[in-house]
Amino acid sequence: MHTIVQLACLEVEGFQDVYFRLEKKILISGKSMSTLHNYTRCVAHLALHFKSLPTHLTVEQIEDYLFHLKKRGAAESFFKLTVFGMRFLFRAEGLPERAIKLPKLIVKKILPTVLSQAEMRELLRAPILLKHRVMISVLYGCGLRCQELSKLQIQDIDFERNMIHVRQSKGKKDRYVPMGHLLMNDVKNYLLRDKPVKWLFNGKDNRECSRAAIRRAVREALRKTTIRKRISPHTLRHTYATHLLEQGLDIVSIKELLGHAFVETTMVYLHVVMKNNKTVFSPLDTLFKQTDDEVVGDSKNQLVNYEHQYYLNIFKKREANRLQASAQPNRQFEFSFK
Repeated sequence: MHTIVQLACLEVEGFQDVYFRLEKKILISGKSMSTLHNYTRCVAHLALHFKSLPTHLTVEQIEDYLFHLKKRGAAESFFKLTVFGMRFLFRAEGLPERAIKLPKLIVKKILPTVLSQAEMRELLRAPILLKHRVMISVLYGCGLRCQELSKLQIQDIDFERNMIHVRQSKGKKDRYVPMGHLLMNDVKNYLLRDKPVKWLFNGKDNRECSRAAIRRAVREALRKTTIRKRISPHTLRHTYATHLLEQGLDIVSIKELLGHAFVETTMVYLHVVMKNNKTVFSPLDTLFKQTDDEVVGDSKNQLVNYEHQYYLNIFKKREANRLQASAQPNRQFEFSFK
């Protein structure tokens, strides 16, 4: 249970019962524990703000709270989870008409931050600890989510097939991702040196590594580089997909490797990819110039014309010699015997 949720259970009468009912509904519906934590954390903030249960608040009070979040500059993700959390709570408590009155959220289409290959090489060289370097290598080399990396076990590494088995990820789905020979050697060296027991990356008391520890490892590596972009562990997943697309892998295969449910989610990388590493240009710049293909085509045609003219000259010379020889009178050699 999150600290803010515990505080709400202590200070707001009846909130603990609401929490347990919400927990039961969320888990029965098949949603993840992270959904439970996010929803209850945001609902707890609302309850503590008014010192009252969210189900007892009026529409005007809820709108005032949402206005308060916007005015103080709350993160877009927190605002969104607050609306989603209240919407789920009202439906779970048998108040669907209250859920309908909540504002409809407009999803902003923001392109992901992506590192170049040079920036990625610099980031991989930055960590001092082998464990942190292998963490970053797995995030980028396999396109894993932060939560997937934290729950990765040693038994999930298939060295024979050079694959990683990602178990029960987002959407309760399994998938396999190729590891690559370089990453496989790094993982083997890490296992021999650090000797983890169960989890590939151990946390405190040999438990799974926390997502906060993974974010901290990426943040410390970034601090040692000249990269000025704001990145997170998820940035490495975006970079993985973009680099694969730039190197010619089709979008459907990338969708399967990322574990996306819909190809539309993967299509966002088409907007950030630099196909064949070419820079974007205005069509006006090339309007009066020959394209690369036309230049190559012209060169090939010119070469063919040169060869054709060369052999044509030879044939003409031979034909002229033949005609000249045929025009001369035949000389007969006469032998006289005396």
